[in-house]
Amino acid sequence: MISINDLELLQLIQNPGTREKGYRILIEMYQKRIYGVIRKMVIIHEDADDITQNTFVKAFKNLSNFHGNSSLFTWLYRIAVNESLNFLERKKKRYFFPIEDHTEVMQNYLDHSSMISADDIEKKFQKALLKLPDKQRLVFNLRYFEDLSYEAISQITETSVGALKASYHLASKKIENELKTE
Repeated sequence: MISINDLELLQLIQNPGTREKGYRILIEMYQKRIYGVIRKMVIIHEDADDITQNTFVKAFKNLSNFHGNSSLFTWLYRIAVNESLNFLERKKKRYFFPIEDHTEVMQNYLDHSSMISADDIEKKFQKALLKLPDKQRLVFNLRYFEDLSYEAISQITETSVGALKASYHLASKKIENELKTE
């Protein structure tokens, strides 16, 4: 893996002669992590793949709007988070799914997909996560799985640290209660 800082990467991307190389490095550096965050939100591999691609396309188109107020990583995460939440919202509206039906579809996928190899405890945990509201699940995923600080999550979600702490605490309690009843 190439080690490069944001400024060097942006310079590569802004130079027409090295733009393609810069984009390749950007994807190499962040694609797996971005995909992981998206996959935890939408569960289904094909959807996560599409949203990951959309995230990078949107990033490439809007790179001139990146002002360096945050890291490239944070900026990409914000795009990925927004793309994921928008996708879930569109999917619910498009198919007129009540939230419970959509959750059931994703839980079914967890049970029957050959791409998910998890033991029973992990599946119960994932199903408990799916019962959380999307934004609460997002905060939990970013804090628990990605091990991001509340400050980093605050930049990504544009939410106050206090609200994020409360959201994470509520999510943790809901998951704990759900696992106790299983």
